[in-house]
Amino acid sequence: VTHSVPACIGNMTINSKQLDNESPVSIFAVNKCYVTVQDGTFFDGSGFAALVREGYKVRSDVNITLEFRTTAVHGVLLGVSSAKVDAVGLEIVNGKVLFHVNNGAGRITATYEPRGTNSLCDGKWHKLQANKSKHRISLIIDGNVVQTDNPYTQSTSADTNNPIYVGGYPADVKQNCLTSKSSFHGCLRNLVLTKGQQAELFDFSRAFDLRGVFPHSCPGAEH
Repeated sequence: VTHSVPACIGNMTINSKQLDNESPVSIFAVNKCYVTVQDGTFFDGSGFAALVREGYKVRSDVNITLEFRTTAVHGVLLGVSSAKVDAVGLEIVNGKVLFHVNNGAGRITATYEPRGTNSLCDGKWHKLQANKSKHRISLIIDGNVVQTDNPYTQSTSADTNNPIYVGGYPADVKQNCLTSKSSFHGCLRNLVLTKGQQAELFDFSRAFDLRGVFPHSCPGAEH
């Protein structure tokens, strides 16, 4: 077995001496245990998950769906960029959800603005769908649709070739369609990217880089 156990371990004794797990000599990717737990992946607000090491190609069409739960009014949800300007990005800024797309000719943004600043950042699950179809983009939050006009109708393909960064991104990585540098603090689940008929569900435990991200469980209440 070469991977860690997604579980809680407590009250461990060796030769009848209880181990002190409050002040370990070293620690790596170990979080608290929770009294109540929900399915999903917990982001502690300090890092990111990096998926698709060889690079994800958005090109003309992509449909992104995910569910999020947060009490923070700022945070990166997802970004895929390129060495040039082509990119897509999803982020929460001042309690609004922004979906940015740049097909090479310029960035366009669909913005979902809830009635109250904190209504999306209320610690409850919200469903997000971001759709790019050639030059058209739309954003659907909890069934509410936002569409935006794109003046660059001739430019239809986002030629990305970098990994998918979720919940944040490293300081040395350029993201052309994200304005925030704040890492997401909260829980994400059911991240699916669909191209045509092909839907891909991303398992965060298979990310090639995880920092401040804990797959498999979200705290309902901290213990």
